[in-house]
Amino acid sequence: MTTMLMSSLGQMIFATALPTIVGELGGVDHMSWVISVFLAGMTIAMPISGKVGDLVGRKWIYVGSIGMFVLGSAIGGFANSMGMLIFGRAVQGLAAGSMMINSQAIIAEVTTARERGKFMGMMGAVFGLSSVLGPVLGGWFTDGPGWRWGMWMNIPLGLLAMTVATLVLRLRTGSAQWRRFDWLGTALMALTTSSLILLTTWGGTEYAWTSSTILGLGVAVIVGALLFIIVEKRAQDPLIPMGLFRNRNMALTTASGVVVGLAMVGVLAYTPTYLQMVHRLTPTTAGLMMIPMMVGMIGTSTTVGIIISRTGNYKFYPIVGMVIVAATLGALSTLTPQTTLTVVGIMFFFFGLGLGMVMQVLVLIVQNSFPIRLVGTATATNNFFRQIGSSLGASVVGSMFISNMHDRMAEYLPEAFAKMGPAGAELAQKFAGQTGSSNRLTPAAVNELPGPVRDAVVSAYNDGLTPIFLMMVPLALLAAALLLPLRQDRLKETIS
Repeated sequence: MTTMLMSSLGQMIFATALPTIVGELGGVDHMSWVISVFLAGMTIAMPISGKVGDLVGRKWIYVGSIGMFVLGSAIGGFANSMGMLIFGRAVQGLAAGSMMINSQAIIAEVTTARERGKFMGMMGAVFGLSSVLGPVLGGWFTDGPGWRWGMWMNIPLGLLAMTVATLVLRLRTGSAQWRRFDWLGTALMALTTSSLILLTTWGGTEYAWTSSTILGLGVAVIVGALLFIIVEKRAQDPLIPMGLFRNRNMALTTASGVVVGLAMVGVLAYTPTYLQMVHRLTPTTAGLMMIPMMVGMIGTSTTVGIIISRTGNYKFYPIVGMVIVAATLGALSTLTPQTTLTVVGIMFFFFGLGLGMVMQVLVLIVQNSFPIRLVGTATATNNFFRQIGSSLGASVVGSMFISNMHDRMAEYLPEAFAKMGPAGAELAQKFAGQTGSSNRLTPAAVNELPGPVRDAVVSAYNDGLTPIFLMMVPLALLAAALLLPLRQDRLKETIS
């Protein structure tokens, strides 16, 4: 649970701290890499770590990945340049992917499937807590002792986890057959994943979608994916065995997991910004507004895990959870600047409640579908695709949000300036010259604008984001429909 906390917290903790970081270290052009390089490393490390753990045993890979995370945290915490910080974050990301997969696979090794529901529920609660707590902690560290403590806090936690794991963890050992290791498949997976993350991160923001860079990345993704499938079908010991997807539960939960990751990160990544710009909250207060979502996710995940352990029934929960997520996304699409924070908080609660019924239950279903020797690979594969969904949620939703917002500003601002008469014409010139870019509009700057212009900017932010939530509703309903054919196998009561 400690390593799950560190790895999932690392994904979002610097979202609110980035302006301060680049102000101190310089390198605004490289700001997005502080988050994207962590995400890329985490996604790539997941299937590799799961596979190697199946081969040689997990204990020392797990302990080593914690040490690697501590090292990355120290490098980033003492960084005196953006390059050094980005390197530290890359080390952290690789370690975080290994820690997250191994923490779940270790639970599968030391508990039966019948017992596992309550443990996976607690793991899901920690994941939900850290995902929501990240923006809050990032803002608090930045306003208080400094953003570097977002790195340094991992050092004592990591050393504690390493010590306990080394002393008390008793796991099986494997026999490594490195000659059969899927080196080509691993290289293709890393290349394709990196290209996909760069494509969705840069497309529409740093490069036009029709630019040669983006088109080249698109070709790399398609060719890399096709080659990867061909190589995996022929490999003696594939990194991601294509045979896993012949298992109905594996195929269905993996497809749904992509949508879960997309929806979760798509909402979590941009609602704090929305609350700051539309409802004029401070960064810390906007982060605190995520608490209802955290309560819904943690409470439901823990409760559902306990119920599954007692009854052995699990199929019902993720289907209902995805329907609740779809309904909540539809409700979020109706938000306006006049919507009260109480109503927003209620919507966040139900969104968290829906996610809490889905996330860790899907992992439990996967683990129950395979023998213990394949649990690491299956868990890593399932998490890998969910992480790809998260990457798409962060990047695609972000680029659509920015594009919509620019279009709405171009539509609303001329009318707002016209209402102000001659003063509006003068302000329009000044606004276009100094604050016309959404990158320069801070909550403080918006608050200082004249009423009509401020209302236009607020409406542009609102109308830029809310339609995207509505577009995600069919995806969530599709994920629920995909789970209907799930086969409910009896939860195993032995570790085998």
